[in-house]
Amino acid sequence: MTVTPLHQLVDSNRVFLADGGLETCMIYHEGLDLPHFASFVLLESAEGRAALERYFVRYFALAKAANTGFVLDTATWRANMGWAPALGRNEAALRAANRLAVDFANELRKAHATADFPIVVNGAVGPSADGYRVDTALTADAAEAIHRPQVEALADAGADMVSAVTMTHVGEAVGIARAAMKAGVPHALSFTVETDGKLPSGQPLHDALAETEAATGGSALFYMVNCAHPTHFARELSGPLHNRIGGIRANASRLSHAELDVATELDDGDAIEFGHFYGAFGRYLPNLRLVGGCCGSDHRHVGEACRHLVPTAA
Repeated sequence: MTVTPLHQLVDSNRVFLADGGLETCMIYHEGLDLPHFASFVLLESAEGRAALERYFVRYFALAKAANTGFVLDTATWRANMGWAPALGRNEAALRAANRLAVDFANELRKAHATADFPIVVNGAVGPSADGYRVDTALTADAAEAIHRPQVEALADAGADMVSAVTMTHVGEAVGIARAAMKAGVPHALSFTVETDGKLPSGQPLHDALAETEAATGGSALFYMVNCAHPTHFARELSGPLHNRIGGIRANASRLSHAELDVATELDDGDAIEFGHFYGAFGRYLPNLRLVGGCCGSDHRHVGEACRHLVPTAA
């Protein structure tokens, strides 16, 4: 079997870094406008592409210094058909946006990856509606239909894998997994939780993992938790499927989703505390492979997480 960066991510004990909160960094640090939090629009201008390159190169430096690999997300969290009407795009335009995002990520990989610094190109698939609440719980069939165009476009453009991130309920995660299986692309599934450690749907995290695992035949490479502060979910990680949790991408802020939704300033929390939490995750998640951040986090937070998980980063 040929050893690829994806195999290194999944099959070895090597930790791979990911970035932090791309959208919050672009808005609050770069001063760029992202309609409905849609970062794929950055790829449509020289200014936006330059900002994305600066952003990721900083993370590459962290990963290289720590001798880790890197999971490079495409800027496509909002590039699905659920958001098409709000963003004024049709299916053809969104498919093109996803292909462009993979092409951009592959350009960055070609420029920066080496034999000692593997980069996995990951197609980011976000929720078809609000990532903080469940207005309408999708069936797996409905979710598969909504997400199929994006997943197909990411796969066809050459993404190594896709990840469903900020999933609020099981039906949508299962639908994306089905779309990925039909497109023949490996996939990871990531849920978000409220301050009580439960999904926005009200389901406990490990119940959601068990239901998803059963409905998909365990098709995911691994599961993740993202877009919540470590204090919101740390106590929920030690359930029966803890060995299937392979990634953590936490928020910097301790605020609830409802509080973040109305916040007018960036709450970037405490990067040093953030790192200590990740050190604890490494001790009781035996298959933790992917560490990064989500809303409000940046290179400082990911650097601290890496320092506590990777001996060479100390």
